[in-house]
Amino acid sequence: MITLTNEERNLKNFINGEWTEVTNKEKVYNPANGEVIAEVPNSSAEAITQAAESAGIAQREWALVPAPQRAELLYKVGTMMKERKERLSQLLTLENGKVIEEARGEVQEGIDMAFYMAGEGRRLFGQTTPSELKDKFAMSERCPVGVVGIITPWNFPIAIATWKSFPAIVSGNAVIWKPSSETPLMANELARIFEEAGLPKGILHVVYGSGTTVGQAMIEHDAIRVISFTGSNETGRKVATECGKQLKKVSLEMGGKNAVIVMEDADIDLAVEGILWSAFGTSGQRCTACSRVIVHKAVRKTLEERLLEAMKNLTTGDGLDSNNKIGPIINQAGLDKILKYIEIGKEEGAKLAAGGKQLTVENYEKGFYFEPTLFTDVTIDMRIAQEEIFGPVVSLIEVNNFEEAIAANNKVKYGLSSSIFTQDVNRVFQAQRDLDTGIVYVNAGTTGAEIHLPFGGTKGTGNGHRDSGVQALDVFTEWKAVYVDYSGKLQRAQIDTDA
Repeated sequence: MITLTNEERNLKNFINGEWTEVTNKEKVYNPANGEVIAEVPNSSAEAITQAAESAGIAQREWALVPAPQRAELLYKVGTMMKERKERLSQLLTLENGKVIEEARGEVQEGIDMAFYMAGEGRRLFGQTTPSELKDKFAMSERCPVGVVGIITPWNFPIAIATWKSFPAIVSGNAVIWKPSSETPLMANELARIFEEAGLPKGILHVVYGSGTTVGQAMIEHDAIRVISFTGSNETGRKVATECGKQLKKVSLEMGGKNAVIVMEDADIDLAVEGILWSAFGTSGQRCTACSRVIVHKAVRKTLEERLLEAMKNLTTGDGLDSNNKIGPIINQAGLDKILKYIEIGKEEGAKLAAGGKQLTVENYEKGFYFEPTLFTDVTIDMRIAQEEIFGPVVSLIEVNNFEEAIAANNKVKYGLSSSIFTQDVNRVFQAQRDLDTGIVYVNAGTTGAEIHLPFGGTKGTGNGHRDSGVQALDVFTEWKAVYVDYSGKLQRAQIDTDA
């Protein structure tokens, strides 16, 4: 069992390079057994004021540091994360609950992001373009926005934070980070790594607290010009509304109701593997989780039988035990929401084919565990097929043909991830074109994004911005157009073009 240090058990805010004590604290629980593992600050809005003031001063100096030098610091951070990967992974499982194999994958994602974004320090490309006038030079360049605020969820406490903080920092910004109070250890570890790597004071701040206090203060503070938020649709809409009033830039990454489509020519065994990983990995607590399986009627019975049989082999328990494939739900509120949707599904007429219950028998009574669950006889208009459940619950929806499958996938308010299993190359390209999601997988599940591609969705999933990939830089930079006229005379664009 991993042992926590005193600093990890008694967490502090990180403001202007100093570890700041907060007297008002909340307990942090291990979702696998309900034990208290740490205490996290419940900060006041004043902490954001302090962070924003020092961030504004520090950022102006940081922006003058050449981008390749800023990138060198990210290389150091990535190397340190790599050296500490196993401990970081165990800490992640301890506070989040996901099985250790997945935790290692998430930490690796952060490592990959460090090296990838460090590479952008030698790019951050602008453009040069011909001027319409003689003896005139025209170009555009990326400039940092200034002070940015990032708000991250508990389900990917290190990966999402690196998607946001690394491009912001390499672009020359200062970052104020409000992590989830459910999973504060990863924020503490990353801040300490940045500190050891030599990040100047005031460039990264970690302020723990509630969304209604700390999050609201971030949104309202004039010095914070960008808010990058990942979380629920309900909260995201409120963030967008408040930021819109201030003309503040906002990036939203919210929910998903993702589907795996299985056509009649699919490799059924491969499809089952993809569904199991996408639906029950992270206990279904990820925005890319498969919560719908849209299956052609010709193979529905076969797929259902094999899926039910495979679900029997899924072991649930403490994520630090490598024999387990499914960890706990994050907390009791998460369990209660899942249980509510189980009842909704039954009332709507869906058939509960497997699972549907909280695990409370011996070895499970102290944690928050839920059985892998499958509903069959689901129609596309049922609430369990439309609303995000955020748990290990899958709905099986039968369709008659390819066109119905595409329509069923698209008939939700979300548009994050989709998947199709087929051997028909023509259908592959049609699906790639017609599935209205930001991510499309072919012969794979709905999860498993790689950091060098843009991550995000359409419709109710977000507001058009993307995390990860080079596109993430668009959130944390502004474009500046520069004109250099060396003609020695006044030249007026569009007017003197014939001169």
